[in-house]
Formats: sequence, structure tokens, C-alpha cells
Amino acid sequence: MSGTLDHVMMRVGDLEESLDWYTTHLNYEEKDRWEADTFTNVYLGPEDMHEEGAMLELTHNHDQDSYDVGDAWGHIAVRVPEGDLEESYQQLMDDGVEDYRDPESCNGRYAFVKDPDGHEIEIVKRDPEQGAKWSIDHTMIRVEDADEALGFWTRKFEYEHTGRWESDSFANYFMKPEGAADEAMAVELTYNYDGRSYEMGDAWGHLAVRADDLNDYWETLEEREAEEYRTPEECDNNYAFTKDQDGHEIEIIERDFDGSLFPN
Repeated sequence: MSGTLDHVMMRVGDLEESLDWYTTHLNYEEKDRWEADTFTNVYLGPEDMHEEGAMLELTHNHDQDSYDVGDAWGHIAVRVPEGDLEESYQQLMDDGVEDYRDPESCNGRYAFVKDPDGHEIEIVKRDPEQGAKWSIDHTMIRVEDADEALGFWTRKFEYEHTGRWESDSFANYFMKPEGAADEAMAVELTYNYDGRSYEMGDAWGHLAVRADDLNDYWETLEEREAEEYRTPEECDNNYAFTKDQDGHEIEIIERDFDGSLFPN
């Protein structure tokens, strides 16, 4: 069993402002939209997104205009070609994006900006063959026990290490399904050695894993003792939700794709 990461959801206070920010600065385009009585979901991504690439889901609750970012979720990371980090960051600055952490302060390895709601966005250097410019490279979440977190993604979802970084005070572990394309999004598990705990906040929503068959996938998760947060039956068999050991929500979604990658 394996499942590509389909999207990451974040909540925004002003949908039009956020759409303008992502379409203007990251050249994203609207891929799909769901309008309900009380909320709107919009799915975004680069024009030339890979079939295993992940979308960004912006959720706007019609009765709420601000959120608590918390610290249990860290950031999304977007790709730029190697050699293009400084130029890409400077272009964002010239366009009025908030100056958060420039490449020089990050030893030329990466940089960070923030969107209008304070979600952190890391800019990472990648080979152009590993995904379109500004496509989502990974989503970082913080975990309180690295062994439990690694076990969760390995046992429940059959993910494997695609990279790791260990320092004096923290470790980062990157996880993807076995055989996933370079263009697929990874989940980055960040473990701080000082034993701290985290606040979930409500500005971040969930990661979503794409299943070939929702009910078969859910049955396997049940056999592997994943938490039954919202079952397929509770969601009209359109999707389901589990949680990891720290409470990060993970949606299971069955999505049929046509040639343009998005639902028929």
C-alpha cells in the first residue's frame, strides 16, 4: 500500500488576498474549487504540475478572518532551480513580499517568506528535473517523539526515508511513499531534542494522501491501528481522516484524474 501526498491544506482569512498572493508571487493557478454554504476550498498549483505533484488547498471559512498559526506545523517548501535562489528571493522582495529570512542568513542554502496569514514558506534549491519552479517540495511538521513519528509513517503508510539531517539540537527526516517521483511532495518530520511540546493552532488543516480505492485504503489503515478520526461512512464515502501520534490530521482522498490531472 502506498499513497502520494495529494495536497496540504491551510486556512486563510481573506481568500481573494491569498489567491492574489499565490497567483502573483508563485505563479500558481486555480486547479479546482469547492463552494459550500459556510466555507470555500480552492486548490492551487503551478501550470505544469507533475501528476504526482501536490496542490495547495486554501480554505476560507466565511465567518472567520484570522487564525492562530501555532507551532506544531512548520512550513511548506517550494522549489526553485539551483543557482536561482537569490534572484528568486530578490524578485519576491521587489514585489513587496515580507522579508523574513533571506538567503544570506541561511548560508545560501534556502530562504523563507510568509504569506498574508503568516504561514511560513521555505524556498529550496532543486534540480529543475525534480519539479516545476515554485512546486511544493515538502511540508514540515514538528513531532515530539521521532521514533513514534517515523514508525507511524513507515507502518501505517509504507513511507520510507528520502533524506535526513541531524544537528546538535534537532533532526529532520523526509518521508515519501516507496517509488514516489522526485516531483512528489515529501513530509518533513522535525524533532527537537529538548523535549518541547507543541500547540496545533487552527491556521493549518491537514495533509492529504491520495488513495486508489478509499475504502480499501481505509481498511488497511484500520488493520494497522490508525486512529479513526472521521471514517469514510461519516464523510459520505468521499474521503476520511486519521491523525498521527501528535494530532496532525491526515485526509485520505480518492481522486480520479484526466489528462489535466484534476477531477472529471
